[in-house]
Amino acid sequence: MTTSTYRVTGMTCGHCVAAVTEELQALDGVTDVTVDLVAGGTSTVTVASDQPLDDAAVAEAVDEAGYALAGPRDLPLA
Repeated sequence: MTTSTYRVTGMTCGHCVAAVTEELQALDGVTDVTVDLVAGGTSTVTVASDQPLDDAAVAEAVDEAGYALAGPRDLPLA
């Protein structure tokens, strides 16, 4: 089991959270997605998976939901 944390910008509400969660859960091996929403700021998205995920696939999934990664994964919010 692998857990990775990503910073995502642009989310403002529960619908945003649902859209990002749905896209990430569609990735092979993803077992859980947790979002700590910071409306209008940088939200923290934690993804649990059976194996490490390809960062490009995660970025594409977040983009498909209409949002963007704020930077490299697993970095503390600054």
